[in-house]
Amino acid sequence: MKIILLRHGQSQWNLENRFTGWKDVTLTAEGIEEAKYAGNAILKNNICIQNIHTSILTRAVDTSKIVSNIIGFDKNKIVYDWRLNERHYGALEGLNKSETAGKYGEKQVLIWRRSFSTPPPLLKNNDFRHPKNSMLFKDISIDKLPSGESLKDVIIRLNPFWEKFLKNVKQSSRNHLIVAHSNSLRAIVKILENLSEKEILNVNIPTGIPLVYELDTKFNIIMKNYLIDSNTLKEKQALVENQGKK
Repeated sequence: MKIILLRHGQSQWNLENRFTGWKDVTLTAEGIEEAKYAGNAILKNNICIQNIHTSILTRAVDTSKIVSNIIGFDKNKIVYDWRLNERHYGALEGLNKSETAGKYGEKQVLIWRRSFSTPPPLLKNNDFRHPKNSMLFKDISIDKLPSGESLKDVIIRLNPFWEKFLKNVKQSSRNHLIVAHSNSLRAIVKILENLSEKEILNVNIPTGIPLVYELDTKFNIIMKNYLIDSNTLKEKQALVENQGKK
């Protein structure tokens, strides 16, 4: 069995170097091409996908649909789950990363971005950016809507999805695609690879490149690889890391 993790293509706020989180932004032209690349890479490697799960944020949804068109997967069968949403960046959402580092200091922003259990400053309940003010999240219980999250919080939020997902696929020898975001995918990587809190901090997932885990019947990892050549992968991962420092 293979589980393929795919971070959505470049979004408009990725391009603008902003903290995006739960803000529902669209793909850029480059992001659309990245999604096409992902679909073609899956097709070229003859990976037949049994199911696709995605977050409910547009950038992931559109990536899922683009991939589905290319690999011949029925878009009506895509499963949407809000627990796969990106980490909520709290009061940092929408802010330019460079300007935020200038205001609070690079060291503090790095702690907010990359520490395992330290959340960013939380949104106040009356902040217009709070998820409760978006119709996209109207079906989510208000007590489950975050005001800001650490990676640890994302893992806790994602666990119900992951437990249900495993229960459904453990008896399957087929292949499964999860289209999500940097931090929700890092949460899955931490669980799959049993990484420590320190080890996961160094994991950077680039946009638009399928990450394939081949698993045995006991869910042990047999093989892990990105569907891209190693030099391009290094360039993409370095870009992700450098964007976080800008």
